[in-house]
Parts: sequence; structure tokens; C-alpha cells
Amino acid sequence: MKKPINRAGAAGYRMTARGGRGEIYLYGIIGQDFWGDGVSAKQFADDLKGLGAVTSIDLRINSEGGDVFAGKSMYSLLAEHPARVTVHVDGLAASAASFIAMAGDDIQIAEGAFMMVHNARGGLFGTSEDLRRHADLMDTVTDSIRDMYVARSGKSVAAVKKWMDEETWFTGQQAVDAGLADTVVENLRVAASVRDPSKYRHLPDALLPRRATALQTIAALRR
Repeated sequence: MKKPINRAGAAGYRMTARGGRGEIYLYGIIGQDFWGDGVSAKQFADDLKGLGAVTSIDLRINSEGGDVFAGKSMYSLLAEHPARVTVHVDGLAASAASFIAMAGDDIQIAEGAFMMVHNARGGLFGTSEDLRRHADLMDTVTDSIRDMYVARSGKSVAAVKKWMDEETWFTGQQAVDAGLADTVVENLRVAASVRDPSKYRHLPDALLPRRATALQTIAALRR
């Protein structure tokens, strides 16, 4: 078994390989934030290459998302990888983490887990022309993300657009019914929560912050 790959600033992230099987934990921020927390797309790509010639990958997710462009890169890396990818939504796959999950050949979601989809978000300081160009970019990114959900779910563009416009939260069974996951399973039970409820319009009560419990779960995984 290869030594687990962990990085400073990427709490809850690790990769390991045992024989022909790789395992990835995305239990935290997608991309690096202002404070340097989270896992970057380059780091993810380097570590994925470092797994070697694995034939199967288990991707375990408990993340409220993060940087959309880092997420799109991770999605592409997994979708193009020759290994069979099984995604396990252990607690939460929200925002960028939800479309990374779409790279799985098989998507399993825990009974008590959630998946959330919404339009791309971002901010910019600049001139009015800068802001117009940025708005156009956000529309393009949102369209590309929507295409991932449409391809996976088989639902119409209009239906998926409505999900994203309304910031839709799916329980495990609802995700399966929507075509965004394949099966509901009794999976690893983790403390799913979000750090900043003010970012969301329709946050389920079950995901209100339980920070201490979530940190204990992540710490146990890193031992």
C-alpha cells in the first residue's frame, strides 16, 4: 500500500493506492481559498497520476464545494481516467462537489446524505465592462455545469436549469429519483454540515453547522 498523500492546508483530503485500487477522500474545500486551505487542481492532478496504474478508484465526498474551475478540472481528470470510478457521497456533495460526483461510473449516496446544485457564483472588482464580461463568463460556466447534470440525469435542459436557478437540495433518494445518483446505500455516516449558512437560500435544517462534530470526523480519517 502506498503511503497516503496528504497536503498541508487540505484537511480532509487524501489519496491512497492498494494494488490496483485507488481511494480518494474529498472531505473539504475544492480548490484553494484566500487562506490557502483546500486542494488545488494541480495538486489533485499530480496525486492522481501518483496513484499509478490503478484499475478502479473509490472517490468519497463530503464537501460543500469551492472553486468552480478547480472542480471542472477535477471532473475532467476523473472522467478521462481509464480506471472505473465509483463515487460515494458520504455526507454532502454541494456546488462544485456535486458536479465532480458526475464523473463516476457509479454514484452511490448515503441515506442521510445530500446533494446540491446551483448556478455558478463569483465576484469581481472592476469597471462596468469588466463586470459585463464576468457576467457572460458566469453564464457560460453555468451552462457547462448544467450540461454535466443533463448528461448524467437524462432530464431536460429546462428541468435542470430550474434545479440550478432555485438552488435545489436533494436527499439521497431524491438524488436517485432525479438521475443524479444510482443507488442509496447505508454508507459511512459522517457529520455533514456547512460552514456558512448565509451563502445558501434553501439550506436543509439537517445541514446547519455542527462544526465540532465534523472536525472530529475529519481528524479520525487522517489518523
